[in-house]
Amino acid sequence: MKKMTKFALTGLAAGIAFATLTTTAQAQEQWTMTTTWPENLDLIKIDQHWVELVNKLAGEELQINFRAGGTLMPGTEVFDATETGSIEASGDWPGYWAGLNPAFSPLATTTSLFNGVDYLNWIQQWGGRELYEEIYGQFNMVYLPYGITNNESGFMGRTPIESIADLEGKRLRLSGRDQGRVLEELGGSQVTLAGGEVYQAIERGVIDAGEFSTPGVDFNAGFAEVADYWATPGWHQSASVFGVMINKDAWDALSEETQETLRIAADATMAWSLAWSERQSTEATQKFLDAGVTINQFSEEDLARIQEVTNEVILRGACESADHAKVYQSMIAYLEHYATWRDVSAPFNMSRVMDNLPSLEEIEACL
Repeated sequence: MKKMTKFALTGLAAGIAFATLTTTAQAQEQWTMTTTWPENLDLIKIDQHWVELVNKLAGEELQINFRAGGTLMPGTEVFDATETGSIEASGDWPGYWAGLNPAFSPLATTTSLFNGVDYLNWIQQWGGRELYEEIYGQFNMVYLPYGITNNESGFMGRTPIESIADLEGKRLRLSGRDQGRVLEELGGSQVTLAGGEVYQAIERGVIDAGEFSTPGVDFNAGFAEVADYWATPGWHQSASVFGVMINKDAWDALSEETQETLRIAADATMAWSLAWSERQSTEATQKFLDAGVTINQFSEEDLARIQEVTNEVILRGACESADHAKVYQSMIAYLEHYATWRDVSAPFNMSRVMDNLPSLEEIEACL
């Protein structure tokens, strides 16, 4: 009888172990993820880096099948597809969705305000992460910011732009709601084009000049082949953030441990992306010079004027949307707080020293 019992218990234990293994194997989630970026634009590398980390770190619980932008659907449709659960996740740049909520604009980039380190600080330690989750949460999504690039190249084209006076009457490809408003105040006209269309638009003279991303991305997109002049710095996007939209139901189906793994992979990718982008920008700047592109820099006086206009646009936009005001309130409060250490540590500080910020009191009055 004892032998039978022992045999039965042994068999039961084996059965439980087998069932556990089977359940674990079946528990692996399979996600489909795409992005706004096609294979030929280097920004896709940020998405790919995160996916590779997740598949390596959480491979037993989650496997992400990544598809380049445009292979499953047009890039403009990835937001709706993720919100409804047609796909589980998609890489993005938040500014593309500013028509749905103006707060997406500063969550993506700022005109003449944050640099890359500011976004990193703000997201990680000054409440930025929670605002991404709040705004995307309105659309049944969880958001993990995982990419930061510093300021963009600036305007490239066949017509020289040496000062803000040269912006008058120019048709310029430019992304972002707030960016377009600043440009219009300076006399230019915003033209909205997909990133993959900028090359041909410059080549055919559809626009006087255009911008897309950082020097590394722009060079690999072929801009040196069609542009003779480059106006810098890229004040219109002083830094940019990228990340992954995740359908809320798909996120909730993951264990807490796997969710934390995805967050860790996002933080690791964020640090990598900033260094990767700066290295790419450095090498590409030399390549533009070698290709004969003339670089013109805006004067300090011009940049001060751009800052004045930017402040006016930020204040006007804040009172049009409470969410928009909430994001900018948090950003400017961070800049004022961080200045306590930032300014006394110059010239070895990591953020801009600014003495002309949008009025925090006026923004808070719009909340």
